[in-house]
Amino acid sequence: MKKTVLFALALSLVISFALHANGGAEDGTMRIGAAMSSFSDKWQTYLQDGVRTFDADHDDVTISMTDGKDDPALQLNQVETLITQGMDAIVIVPVDISALGPIINLCKGADVPLVVVNRLPGEEHLKDVDVYVGSDSIEAGILQGEWVKEVTGGKGNVGIIMGPLGHEAAMMRTKGNEDVFAGTSLDVVTKAEGKWDRAKGMQIAENWFQSGSGINVIVANNDEMAIGALLAAESMGIADEDIFITGVDATPDAIEYLGKGLDATVFQSAYGQGYGGAEAAYKLLQGESIEKMYWIPFELVTPENAADYK
Repeated sequence: MKKTVLFALALSLVISFALHANGGAEDGTMRIGAAMSSFSDKWQTYLQDGVRTFDADHDDVTISMTDGKDDPALQLNQVETLITQGMDAIVIVPVDISALGPIINLCKGADVPLVVVNRLPGEEHLKDVDVYVGSDSIEAGILQGEWVKEVTGGKGNVGIIMGPLGHEAAMMRTKGNEDVFAGTSLDVVTKAEGKWDRAKGMQIAENWFQSGSGINVIVANNDEMAIGALLAAESMGIADEDIFITGVDATPDAIEYLGKGLDATVFQSAYGQGYGGAEAAYKLLQGESIEKMYWIPFELVTPENAADYK
């Protein structure tokens, strides 16, 4: 009985690798594995929609999507399974960019192209990735900073609510802010880690307001933390005209808050990144030339143009 089971398992592996070697399923369909970091992350649901739309738009593609549940070990196992199932390419939003090494090795060993989306790997891993699809994080910080500089006349006390410390997007968005503020009278008086979370953003802003720091500008690395800050301002009776608050992502929630406590955001197209990631994998499988850095541009969104992003 054991021999029969082992033979069946071995046969299934041989068949799956044979399908991969022949360029996908027997009908010629290209098979792409999409390893997402989390299905519960709201912003990433829009990215996943982009992947699904690309799948629906192309009859010669089948995309299988997995939920890494923010667990790097689980995501590694999922990528291994996708390759075993005969995927011709892998698209991944990494749970942890520092843990990409084993995933890169799996893809290289199976001769499977790897497209990384949204979370930029460090140079030690980026050199071994076929394509990176995302938005240049420093650009978001520069757009925020330029907007703040314009509406404040280059004067004010700034608090920056950052994403997870060490996260590329958090570091570079903050750098973009600070590069613009350098040489102005916009003084960054404090920074804090809000971990992309609305509740954390609210707690941080409340502490700043209560401390008497004199902050009149809050720049958040994402919209959820910015919304937390505006809710803190509302709860403490701070008038909208006495505080400027800006975020990044232009999520549907943020668009609804524009002009109601949130003064500006920066559109990062999650949908565009997801669609672009699938498109990059598709082009690689077709043998098309493609730039290694596949940038999806940021755009400033204010109450005046918010209707364009609904």
